[in-house]
Amino acid sequence: MSISLKISFNELRDWLENETGDVLGPVHAKAERLLGEMLDAHQGLVDACRMLLESSRKEIEKRNMRTFKRAQALNKLAKLFLDRMQPLKVPEKPSFKDVEGFVNDAKKAYAVTDIDVRNWFPRISPFFIMDRGKFLRAFESAKGSLKELNEFLTKEYVKAKVLEETFQLIDEVNRLRERAANLKEERKRAEAERRKVEEGLADVQRRIVELEKSGGLSHLAELEETISGLRRDVEYCLRHLQKPLIKLQSLASRGEGSGLTPEELKKLNQYLADPFEALATENEGYPLLRQILQKTMKLMANGKLKLKPDKERKARQAIEKILGRNSLASLYQKCVDADQLKAELSASSTLIEAKSEMAKLNEHVDRLKKQAESLEAEIEAAEKDLKDVTAKVFECKSRMEKNILNFSGKRVEIAIEV
Repeated sequence: MSISLKISFNELRDWLENETGDVLGPVHAKAERLLGEMLDAHQGLVDACRMLLESSRKEIEKRNMRTFKRAQALNKLAKLFLDRMQPLKVPEKPSFKDVEGFVNDAKKAYAVTDIDVRNWFPRISPFFIMDRGKFLRAFESAKGSLKELNEFLTKEYVKAKVLEETFQLIDEVNRLRERAANLKEERKRAEAERRKVEEGLADVQRRIVELEKSGGLSHLAELEETISGLRRDVEYCLRHLQKPLIKLQSLASRGEGSGLTPEELKKLNQYLADPFEALATENEGYPLLRQILQKTMKLMANGKLKLKPDKERKARQAIEKILGRNSLASLYQKCVDADQLKAELSASSTLIEAKSEMAKLNEHVDRLKKQAESLEAEIEAAEKDLKDVTAKVFECKSRMEKNILNFSGKRVEIAIEV
């Protein structure tokens, strides 16, 4: 009947040792003895392989025709044995998994070697009789040690396998908890750095706001708003001229008698691209615009510049207002004044310094944002790894509880904090 018992993980090893000390201790002691014997026997076998290799090499060098071919055969066989035996590593400490792995590998290697010995040693006979005898004695000793180790593994050690695995799981949980503690420290450090960066970012952004409100930049911002309004006004006043001016530009680009001078064509392109800038940079009375509009009227009159009736009517009315009633005079002066004021402000040393400072602050903001993003990525990675480690800990916990139930019949609940 199972017994319900709650055990702290920190006390689990001592509890297990008290409960099972008479089981695992003797098994490990015998395993250590057998592994020591196996190590000596296997090393003796490896040395015997080297002895065969060296003896056959010396005989080959003698070039004795009676023994030459057999010496060659033994030399190849010894190399094969050595390549097969050297990779086999006897476990230094008892571990069911390691011992089982070694036994399985050694059984395969020894079995193949046994076949090679039966097939090839008779062909080498009667030469190298003493060397072959030494090898066979070492081989038989190693096979005997392996047989004893295998019997111990399958009859005695297997009973302690689950218990041994439980102690190994305890070690694994300790490693995982240490890893979890390190991850928490990494996360804590990254979070502290992120807070510091965020505070620095907020401070820089406050300085940017203060700089924007200061005289030069504030006046420039207000002026930019004024210019935006004037730009909309110019576009509105010239809205009915958009289509005819585009057609005039097309005529000029194709060389179909637009009548525009290079200077007028350049200004036409500017009016289509940025009407405000075009008007603000005109001389007084905006003569280039007048010349462009006069030629537009002429081209419409002689049919070279064709528009739909309604569009042509609106275009003529707009041109007549500009040329006859000077409707752009007031707007022109506002554009010129605003453009000149912007140029003066932009050239002032105060504004130049403010812009330079603003550029530096914006660069600092970009650097801080990148740092914050990098730290955020570190935090997310630490949290993901911590989640994975925690899952592994509780997987180990479940396996330990199941193992304890299987070998002791006691149902335990292991309390673990990660």
